[in-house]
Amino acid sequence: MVRGYNRIILMGNLARDPEMRYTASKQAVARLTVAVGRTWRDHEGNQQEHTDFIPVVVWGNQAENCEKYLRKGRPILVEGRLQIRNYETQGGDKRWVTEVVAQNVVFLGSGSRDSQDYSFKGYQEPSSTIGSLRDEFPDEFPTDISEVEDGGEEADIPF
Repeated sequence: MVRGYNRIILMGNLARDPEMRYTASKQAVARLTVAVGRTWRDHEGNQQEHTDFIPVVVWGNQAENCEKYLRKGRPILVEGRLQIRNYETQGGDKRWVTEVVAQNVVFLGSGSRDSQDYSFKGYQEPSSTIGSLRDEFPDEFPTDISEVEDGGEEADIPF
């Protein structure tokens, strides 16, 4: 059998809140839908847009974290593999399912400021803008490299 390579990387926004379930063996499984937009120009030069809604399955502790911290609209990055499976319905019809099985889910930015607070427990959003150490210790940092005294010696670089 020929060995292949099956790797998917998606970056988009959650189209809906995660759906959490547990298997009979108490294994956590979360179903996510990631909305991934794309734009292109058609043959007439008009810009076109389309959004794909991609189903993702997350297992174990990652699934529980997704259910706990993720909400609709939250940007995420998913690394995993493409899986195509089939099953038979109670009516005897055969159904095919294509989905991404996540191996790693990265929670990106916190979404819009108007939406729900997505901050993790224990994390405090800074109340002011990020400053500079130069602002806090103005006498300690030269503004021009020529102000730095080298003592007239060559630096001993170990490489």
